[in-house]
Amino acid sequence: MENYICKIADISDLNKKWDYEINKATEDKYNWIIWKELHITGYKKGYLISYYGLLDNNIICETTAVVNSNYLQNKKGLVDNETAYLMAFRTIDEYQGKGYFRELFKFMINDLKNRGYKYATIGVEPEELKNKEIYQRYGFTEYLYQEYEEYPDGTKVLVDYYRKRL
Repeated sequence: MENYICKIADISDLNKKWDYEINKATEDKYNWIIWKELHITGYKKGYLISYYGLLDNNIICETTAVVNSNYLQNKKGLVDNETAYLMAFRTIDEYQGKGYFRELFKFMINDLKNRGYKYATIGVEPEELKNKEIYQRYGFTEYLYQEYEEYPDGTKVLVDYYRKRL
């Protein structure tokens, strides 16, 4: 993993990564534009912490920890003084399966533990079987509940929520 670093994102990193996601989006570009605005606002208010993996100074993977329930649609048991909600597990396709995200995940978990968090929660759509399997390998095995989330364009998706001890 030479030339690979994990870091907490700053505003410049966030803008760069969100612009990449917006430019890559096809039919749901509107959602990505709104999500960028919400994410940047949440970052500025201290509601979330974004973690990025950089290879040769290029962002290749990311994840975010929500640390304030004001950022979430479904709040019940997902975020409090001891619990962070994790989201946006993304790795650029050509870097998947090479261990980069695993290193970023460890970096994030260590940072959250150092901040006093004891639990992490996550949401996954029931039909996303590959993601569910990955999350279970990361220890998200305690099922919490199921609820709908709504995208900016009005699309509603069913989400299963899980928890793990850090």
